[in-house]
Amino acid sequence: MTTQPPPSVLLGLALMAAAMLLVPTIDGIAKALSAAHSPLYISWARYAFSCVFVLPWAIGRRGRHFLPREQLPAHALRTFFAAASMCCFFAAIAFSPLADVTSAYFVGPILAAVLSVALLGEAMTLRKLAALTFGFLGAIIVVNPAGGLNAGLLLGVAAGALFALYIVATRKASRASDPVSTLAFQCLFGSAILAPLAAWNWSLPTGQELGLLLLMGAISATCHFMTISAFRHAEASVLAPLSYLELLGSVIVGYLAFGDLPGARIGAGAALIVAGGLILVQRRSNAKAASAIH
Repeated sequence: MTTQPPPSVLLGLALMAAAMLLVPTIDGIAKALSAAHSPLYISWARYAFSCVFVLPWAIGRRGRHFLPREQLPAHALRTFFAAASMCCFFAAIAFSPLADVTSAYFVGPILAAVLSVALLGEAMTLRKLAALTFGFLGAIIVVNPAGGLNAGLLLGVAAGALFALYIVATRKASRASDPVSTLAFQCLFGSAILAPLAAWNWSLPTGQELGLLLLMGAISATCHFMTISAFRHAEASVLAPLSYLELLGSVIVGYLAFGDLPGARIGAGAALIVAGGLILVQRRSNAKAASAIH
């Protein structure tokens, strides 16, 4: 007899699914803006306009101590990798369809599992090797070097690799940090380090584009809030598979906004990458179950 998940877990699943389906709308806005603005400027704007929504929430919760007070170098490092990953991703979608780039980007979690062996001393297992193999083959199929290298897809893989470093840096940072304070630091520090690049590539947005930038910041903040709330209601091993809904969202946004649909090759490569990621998720789920039983 199947046991129904508690209502709290169902709420966490719903929040995570909604956030992952909503994230590609941010990327769709960035892709639309890339016709008139530099990806570096758009990356800065995402952080800067997120501050408009994140900081009042963080200050309301934490008062004047709304920023993390410990492990600041670690927080700075992880934010640097997140910002660099975003810049590569936004540059990639200016060249290539959204779903194609997102497929390449999802090698990140698999690379993070392998990098954790070298950088964090975690054990190399058969599951990690299998995940790496699936992810590598999937990335090769997506990028398709035999058919001529595509700058957008290569940048998508680079964004995934930088995201992997972000994941490793996050694991290395203190886990005791309040997630709202961490998010506020990331928005502030991210906008600060990208400000010189934005100034160098400055372009004045029209009234309509300014509205899109505000919308991008609002959606970004909303997705972060929903994700933080989701992890309060359900375990990471339960929520992790839902991150791949972002691929589905990218297909929907890419088709509705730009008329793009991924071809069979991209679909096959994405399937291998997702399979590799789910192998890692299953490993974590089994570990959680074993610890609960014993």
